[in-house]
Amino acid sequence: MDANKVGKLIYQLRKEKNMTQKQVADIMNISDKTISKWERGQGCPDISLLKELAQILETSVDSILCGEINTNESVGGNMNKLKFYVCPSCNNLMTATGDASISCCGKVIGALEAKKSDENHVIDIEPVEDELYVTSKHKMEKNHYISFVAYVKGDRVLIVKQYPEWNLQVRFRKQGSGRLFYYCTKDGLYYQLIKR
Repeated sequence: MDANKVGKLIYQLRKEKNMTQKQVADIMNISDKTISKWERGQGCPDISLLKELAQILETSVDSILCGEINTNESVGGNMNKLKFYVCPSCNNLMTATGDASISCCGKVIGALEAKKSDENHVIDIEPVEDELYVTSKHKMEKNHYISFVAYVKGDRVLIVKQYPEWNLQVRFRKQGSGRLFYYCTKDGLYYQLIKR
């Protein structure tokens, strides 16, 4: 850990939030001289203070420890580049249109790799007037079910959460060509193409 880099980052983030050293110190119940010492590179925050400092500065503990924030290249929010992240512990769903550092339940989570649907993971898509009626005969049991279905098109994504012991039945308003993603809690992420 480079104390100078950490100090410069703390200073930069504090200034971006228009906070004084005293304001940060008061929230953390420490001396403003301690904040000054960190910002001058003459010491680093104690590990017990990192989480609170990261929350105040609206960054991650990792960023503070590295002394830098890695920003993503702008991808313009193109939904066709959407990545899905699912926590293996709590099944929490997160998405990003660019590179992201995602963690949940204390673990770093990687983006899911979508596989083309197979005979065990087929979703039926039936056009009904101006909607798509999506169903499946997939198991919907407590430890094996489809937890979400997402209709992805270049400028939008529609996600419907599913729960065990429900029958998978979802209606999406027709949006044109796109992809339908669905996540099996046992076998992973799948997709099917939606034609106009």
